[in-house]
Amino acid sequence: MSEMIFQQNQDRMIIENKNFLQKAERLLPRLKEAIVHPVQIVDVVPDDEIIHGWKTKHIHSIEKLPDLTLGKKDQIILDFNNHQVGYLSLHIKPVGSPPDAPLHLKITFGEMPVEVAEDFSTYNGIISSAWLQEEFIHIDVLPGILNLERRYSFRYVKIEVLATSPKYKVCFNNIVCKSVSSADTAAVSKLENSDLLLKRIDEVSIKTLVDCMQEVFEDGPKRDRRLWLGDLRLQALANYATVKNNDLVKRCLYLFAGTPDDKGRIAANLFIKPAVIADDTYFTDYSLFFMDTLVDYYKETKDTETLIELWPIAFKQIENTLKSLDTNNLLKGEGFFAFIDWAEGLEKETAAQGILIYIMKKALSIAEIVNKEHAIFLADKIPLLVEASKKHLWDSNTGLFISGKNKQISYASQVWMILAGVPSTVEAQCILRKLSTVSAIEPSTPYMYHHLVEAYIVAGEKETAVKKIKEYWGEMLKDGADTFWELYNPKDKTFSPYGGYLINSYCHAWSCTPTYLIRKYNL
Repeated sequence: MSEMIFQQNQDRMIIENKNFLQKAERLLPRLKEAIVHPVQIVDVVPDDEIIHGWKTKHIHSIEKLPDLTLGKKDQIILDFNNHQVGYLSLHIKPVGSPPDAPLHLKITFGEMPVEVAEDFSTYNGIISSAWLQEEFIHIDVLPGILNLERRYSFRYVKIEVLATSPKYKVCFNNIVCKSVSSADTAAVSKLENSDLLLKRIDEVSIKTLVDCMQEVFEDGPKRDRRLWLGDLRLQALANYATVKNNDLVKRCLYLFAGTPDDKGRIAANLFIKPAVIADDTYFTDYSLFFMDTLVDYYKETKDTETLIELWPIAFKQIENTLKSLDTNNLLKGEGFFAFIDWAEGLEKETAAQGILIYIMKKALSIAEIVNKEHAIFLADKIPLLVEASKKHLWDSNTGLFISGKNKQISYASQVWMILAGVPSTVEAQCILRKLSTVSAIEPSTPYMYHHLVEAYIVAGEKETAVKKIKEYWGEMLKDGADTFWELYNPKDKTFSPYGGYLINSYCHAWSCTPTYLIRKYNL
């Protein structure tokens, strides 16, 4: 048995598997670096027709760059032409008399124009404002080179001179970003598709994935910079279709498997530095997705050793979830906690039921390789859950699945029942067509929208799936995305569950999946 390290964390006991964590450490990737220069100087101007009310206005190309000499209260905004994840450096020299006071700078980073347009002090949301990307710096000795130690996620950089002295100004030059990623884009095969919009969506999807691939698959390089299981599952699929860094998937699987609690639960996310720490957040659906990610990894790599080694902790997530079933074989709200989507007021029991069935079927597809008793158990148990779903969660009056005490109709409920194979293909087609004719809770994230598109594919509606991709991710492109976003509601483009769109992540892992959908299903 592997040596175990016991770690007490609040009211839970984290049981670290040293062997698994060492295996993860040996898979630590070497980051690839590239030097990227800004291409132009821009201004940000208000425009009510643009998302968030701000757009950029070209001022100067870098080739025609004027003297970047700034005095007190002067500022410039640099455009790097595309989203970057990395480290900024710049050379600074004094102009005029010898500096008789420190230089006081403010540097603001923005993934979107709004972040270099609006004052961060206006933000008052539920997530810490410390994630807002800005630096206040005093420099005592000039000339010099400023190398920012913190990694930033941005396209735009605003440099403001807060103070010098009346006797001198400062000149900036050699401003560069050392971009970093563990992805090798040379491994990406050319997309054979004549549809220009799908090609562009594919390109931006890959850029989103690449910028989130660091020492682990991060959920977002701006925020939260963590390894989240729900994101990992989707990133791994996009990875298999494009950059094929399968060892990074394996590393992340071992990190999660190495940090369960004393109930065998896998946390929803991990902090990676200064050491691997399991967050005290547990989502039933995310824990179940560990099995899904493991099965997908095995099917992609045929790595039987990893499958056999991690199967027990993966199957434990199913066993834990089954304890929350009531006497009717239904998941109930008091027995579990699931994420599903950010949609406000969403009743999650039916979607979670669908996820449980989906995961059990996924496990059954390879269980014979690992544990025949588990295979027999799954084969016996799955029909009971399917039957319960049809009996108690199906509303014959509407022809849709319902959830919760109020018999809520949502996209999430229908999607996960379809992905779980509860309705037949013909029934699934009818369900998806009816959804557009009734009042239903709609998806609020690219994460849920991915599953909606996949439900259309499973139902044999590939043309509609393509239409949905173009309508949703294509609309993001029209709104200025050069990487895809954490949150997007075409009907409410100010949407944020956090209390303000300034804190939203505009390069986010769970929105990278169109490249997988397009390539996997030949859309």
